[in-house]
Amino acid sequence: MTRELLGQALVEEATKKSGLIWVAGPGVPARALWHVWHEGAACVVGDGPGEQPLPALVDGATAEVTVRSKDKGGRLVSWTARVAELPAGSAEWGAAVAELKGKRLNAADGEAMPERWARECRVLRLSPTEVAGEMPDGSLAAAPLPSPATTRGAVPAGLPRLLRRKR
Repeated sequence: MTRELLGQALVEEATKKSGLIWVAGPGVPARALWHVWHEGAACVVGDGPGEQPLPALVDGATAEVTVRSKDKGGRLVSWTARVAELPAGSAEWGAAVAELKGKRLNAADGEAMPERWARECRVLRLSPTEVAGEMPDGSLAAAPLPSPATTRGAVPAGLPRLLRRKR
């Protein structure tokens, strides 16, 4: 019983402090998601225009969550979650959205964000059901998922000259 309580405490503290969690749904590789810890679960918002994708995360399914260290970025704990979609406008949805709204960075619509989330997005609650007993031995490193995001292009030819001039 004590080991179980320690595992739950580790999940809560690590997830609260981490800015990202890695979530893998059934048959879908893990994806980094921003979240908030609210009332004993990780809450995420997505699947709408300009929001993070939430592939294979459906109401009633399970997901594997890996939490990284805020300091070093390495894996701290992994846990299994039960996925629950919060109905827009419900009391649970309102409480979760109030927390999520405070953590959402660079939103174009500011105060109108909750209304947009209600119309176009899904808010999910990932409740821990089981903490992984042993961490895997391997690195579990994988190739990055395809993305429309790109890296910057070549450095402009005049930039080195400008940088030298400022010294």
